[in-house]
Amino acid sequence: MHDDSDDAAPSRVYGGVAADERRSRRRGALFDAALELLAEGGAPAVTKRAVCVRARLNDRYFYEQFTDRDALLTALVEEHTALGIAAVVTATHNADPDLHSQVRAAADASLGFLLADPRRPALLLNAHSTEALQGARLTTQHAIARAMSAVGRELVAEPAAPLDADMIAYSVVSGVLELVAAWMRGEFDTTREHLTDLIAGQLLQSENRAVPPIIGAKSAT
Repeated sequence: MHDDSDDAAPSRVYGGVAADERRSRRRGALFDAALELLAEGGAPAVTKRAVCVRARLNDRYFYEQFTDRDALLTALVEEHTALGIAAVVTATHNADPDLHSQVRAAADASLGFLLADPRRPALLLNAHSTEALQGARLTTQHAIARAMSAVGRELVAEPAAPLDADMIAYSVVSGVLELVAAWMRGEFDTTREHLTDLIAGQLLQSENRAVPPIIGAKSAT
């Protein structure tokens, strides 16, 4: 296993790479290892030893970053949730300013984020037996719901009260995540475009009951 020392000051450079950068790389390696193991064998496969072996790092570097396996898994979910929300924010910033365009861009970016890395659904969509992953998954759903609710409050002429908007968004987002998980398992034979339109329509209806659905008579292909 790799074993370079970072006991010196953070500014010290080894091989042209500063200590802070090496710690960041090790954190990324631990995240990648945990994500691979989770996708391959579920939560039981993600042990401290297995992660360290896969990342080719000694135990000391695991404890440099995390107190235990659950802390690693929670941080991993938080990391990918933040990346997903950032992708959605970028997409909405690049979309036309009307509500339909904003919501559809958000739905398409969300699907694109999940499809970009085949390991992500195992982390963000699958049900898990571990308390850490289940708790992190709920946190993710609330974070996505709050983000969607915020978009609606900015663009809808007469938005619902903040608490009502958040609760409605949460009910829709949690259902949408289950739908996407089922679609990725092959339970619904439809295209990504059609699924994106369907999700956008559901989100639009949750923000403004007066807004007509974004999909019409389009059929799955």
